[in-house]
Amino acid sequence: MSTQAQAQALSETPTVAMLRTLGGVATISGLLVVLAFKLTLPRIEENQRRATEQAIFQVLPQAVVQRAFTLTPQGLQPSQPGLAGEVIYAAYDATGKLQGVALSGAGQGYADLIKVLYAYRPDCECISGAKVLKMAETPGIGDRISLDPDFIENFKALDARLDATGGGLAHPIVAVKHGSKSEPWQLDAISGATISSRGMAKALNTSAGRLLPQVHRQLAELQSAGRQINP
Repeated sequence: MSTQAQAQALSETPTVAMLRTLGGVATISGLLVVLAFKLTLPRIEENQRRATEQAIFQVLPQAVVQRAFTLTPQGLQPSQPGLAGEVIYAAYDATGKLQGVALSGAGQGYADLIKVLYAYRPDCECISGAKVLKMAETPGIGDRISLDPDFIENFKALDARLDATGGGLAHPIVAVKHGSKSEPWQLDAISGATISSRGMAKALNTSAGRLLPQVHRQLAELQSAGRQINP
């Protein structure tokens, strides 16, 4: 049999035909996945926006309006699609007075990253509220960081003062053994959920240490922006 005939015979075998079919199915499946992602992305983003907005008013209940800003190398700018930088949310009361700023952070928990939104009040230099946005902690154990009233009490006035240089926190936010809290910058951990408690503390400490110095540098601008808003 000639080489050409052998190649033709090979191309007609069931195995080659099956591989050709599987390749076509895989290509079509990939295209469908990409198409589904693009079609559902706007809805996903809108749901995330609504969830974030709801969380802002939960951690800053005295506010009636919020405005998103992006921290860029050029300074504070109103957030818009495509603008690179860290997004922060300034919250104002009915008179336009700044009530606080909502910031996001993430820290490693027992199972995965714990993502949190927290409120910072410049008047007391403290974290006055926190809400877990996403986690994969063990139900009934680690997930108590979002439910346990005693743990939530940690965030009513958690010390987040800056150091003398204004470049970082004066004291790191840490989780300590349950019942041993002695400083206002400590989190009283949940017994049996120490790793999750530490993940929460790390999320706040890392984010606050990085973002609060920038917030303070832009504080006058954040305050004046409230006078331009009509709720």
